Order: sequence, then structure tokens, then C-alpha cells
Amino acid sequence: MLYEDLKKANIEAMKEKDTVARSFYSVLLNKIMLENIKKREKGEEVCDADIFNILQKTIKELEEEKENYLKVSNKEQVEVIEKQIEIAKKYLPKLLTKEEIKNIILSLPDKTVPFVMKHFKLNYNGLCDMRLVQEVLKEL
Repeated sequence: MLYEDLKKANIEAMKEKDTVARSFYSVLLNKIMLENIKKREKGEEVCDADIFNILQKTIKELEEEKENYLKVSNKEQVEVIEKQIEIAKKYLPKLLTKEEIKNIILSLPDKTVPFVMKHFKLNYNGLCDMRLVQEVLKEL
């Protein structure tokens, strides 16, 4: 499971005294633990798709943070954030392309927005950007 890989990577970062990676893994593992607590209340367990979603949200947060540091010309912090984004992207699966999303939508019996979005959420959670799905759907 991806969670175990992240824990191992956190230990490696500690051994190598890599403070940037260590701080990133700590934050990420805490987010996963919080999600796990929420899931347990419902009687569910955290799966890799949930972790992919957390990773994607974390990358978006880091991108926003990077933009703010660029505005104030803090180059050191921008480099740190870029390294953290790079670490996060290593764990994300290859996302579906626009063409692959289009082919999947065309193969569905019902092409209404709620049906398509639900289908992608259930079957491709973490493997596609839902905004891209929505864009492709609007183009059809």
C-alpha cells in the first residue's frame, strides 16, 4: 500500500537528515491519518485512491504557496516548495489524458453530467483530474 511506502520514505528522509523531505512526509502522513480517522467513523479504511486525492490537494496547496513566495521574492522558500512538489509527484499515478477521458465518456450509455462525474469518481478516483473530465464533457 502507498501509505507504507510513504512511511518508509519518511524514515529514509530521517536517516539522510533531509529536512525538506522529512517535513513534507510528516505533513502528508498527518493528513492521511486525519483522513483515516474520518473514514473509520464511517466504518471504512483509507485506500490508495484516497491518498492520491490527498497528494493532489497537497500539490495544489504547495503551488499556491509557491506563488505567494514568488510574489515576495523569497527564492529559498520557492526552491524548498519545488522540491516538495517533486517528491509528491513521484507518488502520483499517471493521470488520464484528455483523449482517454473522451473515449471513456463516449463509451458510457448515459452522458449526462451527474452520471459521468459519478462514474469517474467511482472508477477513476485519483487517476484523473475531475476538472478536465468536466471540460471534456462540456466539449462533447
